[in-house]
Amino acid sequence: MQHTTETKILFAAIAGHTNAGKSSLLNAIVGEKIASVSPKPQTTRTRITGIRNVGDTQLVFIDTPGLHRSHTRLGKHMVQSAKEAVSDIDCVIFMVDCTRKMDEQECKMLDGLHAQGTPFLFLYNKIDLLSDKSKLAPMLMETQSRWHPHALIPISVLKSDGVDTVLQELLQLAQPGPHYFPEDMITDQPERVLAAELVREQLLYLLQDEVPHGIAVVTEQFSERKDKDILDISVLIYCERESHKRIIIGKNGSMLKKAAIAARKQLEAFFRLQVNLKIWVKVKEDWRNRDGLLQQFGLFEN
Repeated sequence: MQHTTETKILFAAIAGHTNAGKSSLLNAIVGEKIASVSPKPQTTRTRITGIRNVGDTQLVFIDTPGLHRSHTRLGKHMVQSAKEAVSDIDCVIFMVDCTRKMDEQECKMLDGLHAQGTPFLFLYNKIDLLSDKSKLAPMLMETQSRWHPHALIPISVLKSDGVDTVLQELLQLAQPGPHYFPEDMITDQPERVLAAELVREQLLYLLQDEVPHGIAVVTEQFSERKDKDILDISVLIYCERESHKRIIIGKNGSMLKKAAIAARKQLEAFFRLQVNLKIWVKVKEDWRNRDGLLQQFGLFEN
């Protein structure tokens, strides 16, 4: 742990509704892809820590699962995890999709943040999708008068518009303190978890709507060959039904092959090594409601 009188630290949680762009923001700030991103909601299931060092300041980010109406044990755990993450933190980055109206869950979390006095940045994301930018002004005024955020920032993570402003505001909020992570570290996620998440992300992109939330990906093997710069990675995809298994594999294995090729490219870009990737698919019925399996898959803690 490095500590001098000059060093500063800030722990920030990124919160908001599913699909508001939280993981994309984390990746943009950290400068590497460490969180799964897809157009489908509920992509992030666990808290992911990202780290960005700027001069003498260390910014530590917790990307939380999105707020949503939960119908499974996994879903309830995700929402609870998001609420707990923002309860003990220096600052919260609250993201909303400016193209849709905020729901009751979002307003409740904002009421809580305002009541406990936690500094928070309010980010209106996806402004590139607004055909009429004049609609932003009344939304910003209403947010300011009701919740009094530390800063209100309209952004487009996709277009890298406003991300630097977010970074500058966070640097201003940092307090004197030690750095908890090495300077070259960008995440505390184990490599096995990152590998599984990169594979799951490709499946989320490729699969039909009814399957994605019913899959878990677990890394069974992660090892570097001693004689060559090659990573051997084996992952198991768990799904809830035989019919889902058939969809994931595809005709003559075409879907699984497509996912494997895309995932291997992502893995090689991240680890900067040649990757030998093997993928298998297994059925575990109703795993999202079984605590033992949720713990086994690293999605649920005692």
